[in-house]
Amino acid sequence: MKRFDSINVIPLIDVMLVLLAIVLTTASFIVKDHLDITLPDTEHTQSYTPPEKDPLSISIDKNNRIFVAENAISFAELEQKLTQLDKSQALTLQVDREAKFGEFVKVVDLLKGQELNNLTILTESK
Repeated sequence: MKRFDSINVIPLIDVMLVLLAIVLTTASFIVKDHLDITLPDTEHTQSYTPPEKDPLSISIDKNNRIFVAENAISFAELEQKLTQLDKSQALTLQVDREAKFGEFVKVVDLLKGQELNNLTILTESK
């Protein structure tokens, strides 16, 4: 019989490299899923503490695309979604500093038309 004096670790290293590649690939997809919105700076702002009930997040990116909970949506779909909400639903609005002011006004006007007044507009503190 042949005697085993050492352990071959090369298969273990191969498996570890494959697992590392899977973890790094998955992590990069998680990071890319986040919206890239640069909030405008303000001097006189209050710190935001989220309410107990999760707020519905509405975002407008620098290309004037509207997102609800990080899912792209058209203005008509947003209007339809807002009609289904309870009037006391907490909302947060994030608008990129490079977005057109008109898009911001359209979304706020839509919220006011639906009487959704529990709105927080997020900004960065200087």
